[in-house]
Amino acid sequence: MSAVIRLGYVHIRVTDLEEARNHYSNTLGMEVVAEEPGKLWLKCWDEWDHHSLVLEEGGVGLVKLGYKVESPDDLETFEKRAQNFGASTGRVSAGENLKVGEAVRITLPSEHALELYTDMEFVGTETGSLNPEAWPRHVRGVGTHWIDHALVPCDDPGLMERFFTEALDFRTAERVVESIEQPNVIGSWMSCGESPHDIAFIKGPNEKLHHFAYHLEDWSAILKAGDIFSMDDVPIDIGPTRHGITRGTTIYFFDPSGNRNEVFAGLGYRVQKDFPTINWTVDQLAKGIFYHARELNDAFTSVFT
Repeated sequence: MSAVIRLGYVHIRVTDLEEARNHYSNTLGMEVVAEEPGKLWLKCWDEWDHHSLVLEEGGVGLVKLGYKVESPDDLETFEKRAQNFGASTGRVSAGENLKVGEAVRITLPSEHALELYTDMEFVGTETGSLNPEAWPRHVRGVGTHWIDHALVPCDDPGLMERFFTEALDFRTAERVVESIEQPNVIGSWMSCGESPHDIAFIKGPNEKLHHFAYHLEDWSAILKAGDIFSMDDVPIDIGPTRHGITRGTTIYFFDPSGNRNEVFAGLGYRVQKDFPTINWTVDQLAKGIFYHARELNDAFTSVFT
């Protein structure tokens, strides 16, 4: 059976590359693994592939998302399914993305660019795979473990949910509907493995980014991250707090260009193959998003890049 494994990389635009380098490398603790004029590639200490973030100078917002799949045959399978759904596709040659093999580019119903690939150069984690230590002693700042998921706005979350279910074999862990009687989809949190979400959608403008998130170990790591954001004058959007949806603990914050990031901890639950979708009604959305305060701030529902 064909399978998407995980979110492999996020490629975004930033207004000032050196400010972005400082934010992602020194505050969040990522390592710069390659650079060229106007572009940086970075990885977290607990990731084994070459990179998970591409920064490109010139504007703000999302360029594309890259998801890793199991085998080369999966590329053809998912390409055909996307085409049958009505999405446009194209092939990406090996090396067109630095250190990444052949890929299939899909223009999603939301107009976002999604690339599926099988191979990226393996470089290993900072702790290695032979008698490893629990964490590297030279970690900087927050010490993010890995890029975890992305959330994008779209005009029709229900259509996106259908596409990821039918074309890419994702499962819906949780969704927000208008009501049980009127189950129009307002938001959807979807998994390709056992994580509560590998991608999520909320109602909003097409082709934009709401946020991408980094995994941290636990609630104490979230609190420490909040301290570091205060030390480094990072603008915090919301948190530290807990989600009702996914049960994760969280802080949302902005990079110097205004792209929203998140640090996220707590698996919450495992989305196994027999996991039933959890439904929230829109009148309880604020509690679902921010479990403690139970209210949405204006920036969270209106700021996209």
